[in-house]
Amino acid sequence: MTQLEGNSMKLSLELAELLLKKEYKIGLAESCTGGGIAKVLTDLPGSSNWFELGVVTYSNEAKEKILGVSKSLLESYGAVSEPVAKAMVEGVVKLSEADVSISVTGIAGPGGGTKEKPVGTVCFGFHNLIQGIRVETMHFSGDRPSIRHQAVKYALKTTLYDLLEC
Repeated sequence: MTQLEGNSMKLSLELAELLLKKEYKIGLAESCTGGGIAKVLTDLPGSSNWFELGVVTYSNEAKEKILGVSKSLLESYGAVSEPVAKAMVEGVVKLSEADVSISVTGIAGPGGGTKEKPVGTVCFGFHNLIQGIRVETMHFSGDRPSIRHQAVKYALKTTLYDLLEC
């Protein structure tokens, strides 16, 4: 059985092996993680065999222009929301030939949080060819680097779990 409680590098290695085995490529749309998922994945030698693309769309304008997230969606729900995470992952699917895609948008802090969406709120979009698209929201604690690290680890771990179920 796969040990999924390891650090991000161990998770990325396990995910890479599974992507290779299934002959899948991965695509990413990152906001609050600032390319952290892409970095951990492309730190691995041979990542060009399974890493399709990663985009960092930090501003709302970039989310609109690059990923096709509608302005009305951003205005209605805010950038940190499940509808926007879903639109972001749909944008990656359209941009790439990836079989597996992840989007992440959140509030890493120290500022920017509200009562409804406190610092540590992170929304994810996950896509694969078998299960389709799903979204979820997590609440992490700690300082900015800690929240970002937890978001990267969660994205890797969840994607690995999803692919193990396929």
